[in-house]
Amino acid sequence: MPLVTLSDVLQPALKDGHAVAGLVTLGWEDMRAYVAAAEAEHVPLILQAGPSCRAHTPLPILGKMFRHLADGASVPVVAHLDHGYTAVECREALESGFTSLMFDGSRLPLQQNIDETAAIAEMAHSAGISCEGEIGFVGYAQGAASQGTDPEEAAQFARETKVDAMAISVGNVHLQENKEGGLDEPRIRAIEALTDVPLVIHGGSGVPLAQRQHLARTSHVCKYNIGTELRMAFGAALRAAVNSDPARFDRVEILKDTHDPLVEATRTVLRGLTGETQC
Repeated sequence: MPLVTLSDVLQPALKDGHAVAGLVTLGWEDMRAYVAAAEAEHVPLILQAGPSCRAHTPLPILGKMFRHLADGASVPVVAHLDHGYTAVECREALESGFTSLMFDGSRLPLQQNIDETAAIAEMAHSAGISCEGEIGFVGYAQGAASQGTDPEEAAQFARETKVDAMAISVGNVHLQENKEGGLDEPRIRAIEALTDVPLVIHGGSGVPLAQRQHLARTSHVCKYNIGTELRMAFGAALRAAVNSDPARFDRVEILKDTHDPLVEATRTVLRGLTGETQC
């Protein structure tokens, strides 16, 4: 089916008490496996092109890849720009066929973040697509520390930018390889008490599975970005494929062996956001 917007999948999630996975793509092998998993689970999917993906493959090519997969899919698919840092980059994604733009101004002073995000949201809405913004900086494992989201600032940000989804910093961390942490639920409740905008958790791989599911059912958290968890699954499958036969050298044959394991890992992630996984 044709690509859909972020609002097309998040508003039903907000109403019905589940979340949608924003899966971070790096290449054809993973994005194809993600769509296959979503079809097997009969759930919508957000394919995300983040900075590392864009450094490897140009946005116009990624737009065509996402559109090709969506056209052949039996479930709704969103083509989402993840962590766009400039208006030029967001404009290029829009012109490349993306249906959702995420502008990340979280490191900027509050008013500048509001003003720049509002301009991107207006551009997106004028084109009939969605916009996600971020208020409060989400840090990185072994890297920059997070700066938690202030609920009052989040309410102001949502109101003045008119974003369709709002990424928040509530204990989540990018690139976390384990699930030993957890989200600050009282802060989430304080934020959702002041705004009805669907909430987004970046760094979802580090969130304990039971908490992912609980918040998907009971809060305004409607989107979890998952990257590291599935990159680890892909890496393990690729390592096994390479090591299974030292004489093999054809990359196509080797990469074929990553497909089924990655589909299964992705299905587990997707089930955990729809209430079907026992956590």
